[in-house]
Amino acid sequence: MQTEHTYKQYDAELESARAQVLEMGGLVEDMVNKAIDALVSGDVAMAQQVIAADDRINQLEVACDEACTQIIARRQPAAGDLRMILTIIRIINDLERIGDKAAKISRFAVQVHDSDRITIPRYSELKYMAGLSLKMLRASLDSFARVDTTSAASVARQDMEVDEEFHLLTRHLITYMMEDPRTISTFIDLMFVAKAIERIGDHAKNISEHVVFMVKGKNVRHATIEELEKEAAA
Repeated sequence: MQTEHTYKQYDAELESARAQVLEMGGLVEDMVNKAIDALVSGDVAMAQQVIAADDRINQLEVACDEACTQIIARRQPAAGDLRMILTIIRIINDLERIGDKAAKISRFAVQVHDSDRITIPRYSELKYMAGLSLKMLRASLDSFARVDTTSAASVARQDMEVDEEFHLLTRHLITYMMEDPRTISTFIDLMFVAKAIERIGDHAKNISEHVVFMVKGKNVRHATIEELEKEAAA
């Protein structure tokens, strides 16, 4: 029979896995912030810090994934507990991908500022996009921490705004490259940065959808925003 001690140990294991997600989330958010700051300011040392921090994120993902696998094998969770474990596994995968994007932005920051290139415009648009994506990430992680789905639809709507900003910035950069071919190398790099920021928003949206699955037991990864709103409010 299950003892009270066993139940407490099981709860502690679940809480530890949950805490690891939030730790990863905080580290990843800091990486994205620093990556954008490094790009804008030309702080190559800060960019290198972000690149080095990606190893820590990878280690946390592996450790958390292994812990979740052990919980499933040893505790055989069901219903809500099983959904939480599956959600954690999915979320840490998205967080690891966001960490990869932050490291990628930082590598571009090193390239751009080490190459003695011309002055780079369009920082304001990149910072605005990054701000939206970070806002989405915070909201998604907060919804996970509070076990609350109310922000899921707003995160999805913000993702549409990030996509629109990406397409607008891409058109601007293409225009600049056509007008002055000397800018092509730099602006292609910035297009990759913009794409990385857009993908961060996608991963943040994924996290909010995973939380809906955890709380409601409904897979909404391919749902419309209207369907997502209905499910989150149910």
